[in-house]
Amino acid sequence: MRRFVEIVRRDLRLALRQGSDSVMVVTFFVLTVVLFPFGIGPEVNILERVSAGILWVVALLASMLSLDRLFQADYEDGSLELLALTPTPLGVVVAAKVVAHWLTTGLPLIVAAPVLAVLLHMNADGFGVLLIAMALGTPTLSLIGSIGAALVLGARRGGVLLSLLVLPLYVPVLIFGVGAVDAAVQGFESQAQLLVMGAILLAALPLAPWASAAALRQALE
Repeated sequence: MRRFVEIVRRDLRLALRQGSDSVMVVTFFVLTVVLFPFGIGPEVNILERVSAGILWVVALLASMLSLDRLFQADYEDGSLELLALTPTPLGVVVAAKVVAHWLTTGLPLIVAAPVLAVLLHMNADGFGVLLIAMALGTPTLSLIGSIGAALVLGARRGGVLLSLLVLPLYVPVLIFGVGAVDAAVQGFESQAQLLVMGAILLAALPLAPWASAAALRQALE
């Protein structure tokens, strides 16, 4: 646990020192959502109906922007090899880096989502469910994305390949995330969708670090 916390702190310090990835993710999220009212039009009913889908699709795309840097920087400067040689299991290293990635990308998206939901005229009944769904969904996106980032490590045009790998795996999170918010807005129970999202997260917690660690070992050989 001590090594886990140290790796998280290290990655957070590096992310705060550079700052570009977090700012890029949030800026992309905000600007893309802001453009939709200009493209769709100012009709309140239309914006309200599509608000959940817009927020989730853009959040999904924004979370992918920094995935290719999840392991790449450490791979290029040799830090990843040193981490792999330490007594700490590589799966723990991956889990720590995923936590740091979520804190610098997923958490800012959750903070920005309610403000953008107001811009899209989302019904107030969906705000709470939106926050819960994103709190369950964004960690899952980071976990699944870590598998793709590990698989394309060192590959040419890795960013394009990464998108092709992880987008199909993101679809269930997108479907149930949008479904939960839409159900709440329409006055129906959203518990079923949230439970499914929680189950996906619980499944990804042990499986994603293990799969990412196996891919990293292959890349380091």
